[in-house]
Amino acid sequence: MNFLQKVKNVVVDSKVLSKTGLLRHSSHFVYQPDAKAPVDGPTQKMNMFQAINQAMDIALEQNESALVFGEDVAFGGVFRCSMGLQKKYGKHRVFNTPLCEQGIAGFAIGVANTGAKAIAEMQFADYIFPAFDQIVNEAAKYRYRSGNLYDCGSLTFRAPCGAVGHGACYHSQSPEAYFAHTPGLKVVVPRGPNKAKGLLLACVKDNDPCIVFEPKTLYRAAVEEVPVAPFESPIGKADILRAGTDITLVGWGTQIHVLQEVANMAKKQLDVSCEVIDLVSILPWDKETICNSVKKTGRVLIAHEAPLTNGFGAELAATIQEECFLHLESPVMRVTGWDTPFPHVFEPFYIPDKHRCLAGIRKLIDY
Repeated sequence: MNFLQKVKNVVVDSKVLSKTGLLRHSSHFVYQPDAKAPVDGPTQKMNMFQAINQAMDIALEQNESALVFGEDVAFGGVFRCSMGLQKKYGKHRVFNTPLCEQGIAGFAIGVANTGAKAIAEMQFADYIFPAFDQIVNEAAKYRYRSGNLYDCGSLTFRAPCGAVGHGACYHSQSPEAYFAHTPGLKVVVPRGPNKAKGLLLACVKDNDPCIVFEPKTLYRAAVEEVPVAPFESPIGKADILRAGTDITLVGWGTQIHVLQEVANMAKKQLDVSCEVIDLVSILPWDKETICNSVKKTGRVLIAHEAPLTNGFGAELAATIQEECFLHLESPVMRVTGWDTPFPHVFEPFYIPDKHRCLAGIRKLIDY
């Protein structure tokens, strides 16, 4: 019996398919919820898109000038993050825009310049590039070129990013490094519901334009107990999620969950103690926390989904080499996406999964 005949005879049931090895599991990670809530008080079980929805609800409630807008946000958006907000706050505060990212960014800059709290959604991070000029040359430079007479503070862009299992080259990219090269912007990436809510509220109140890249695969996969009350997560501060002595693992967004699983594997299989750090903030980034960890462990592995060349891991690697050179026991290692467009059916071979990261740890220990 050939392969096609075997497939024809398989009952289309997930349990049967998984036994035959034909079922593709799109998630390359096991979600690791935060051990405790960031602040005291009542909590509610939420996934990440619900936490983001609550953060925008709070922002709209606390400031009458706050606006939420973007493609399809009126009915909740493609990921349901703005669900119910137009009904609660009206069409004049939560509304759809034309399919024009450059226009969305230009309008956001204008209303933010008048003092409004602008929360603009780019439906996918892959489509933020038509707005690149507006964000990089206008929003980021507004305060500087006006001599602090005007600014685009209270301007926040939300953009779903990263691998999702089936997004291919136009719905899977991680473009954080493009914007990290721009003074005047702040760029953050949450790892789950608590960080998503805290970072979004911090960005809304910040005096500089901010971009929140939200790993779209976490919208429903990430579930935590989230404080009901408003709270803010500091921008520019990394989180040490697991203390270790032998090697530092650095990542952000979805990749941090891969690294936490890798740390367990390294301890079990190699008896290697890994310190796991979520960078959280891409711009500005927490140089002190990263360098102190590397000076302690002597080895570091940086992992991100974006391509290797000029990915933000390169900036980390350069700084670590400069600041920690005499403490290093092996070269800085990066485990990343490949220097190709993001593939569709070959996504499992593209992403820096636990197996590639564990192989990197072996090389660093054996160096």
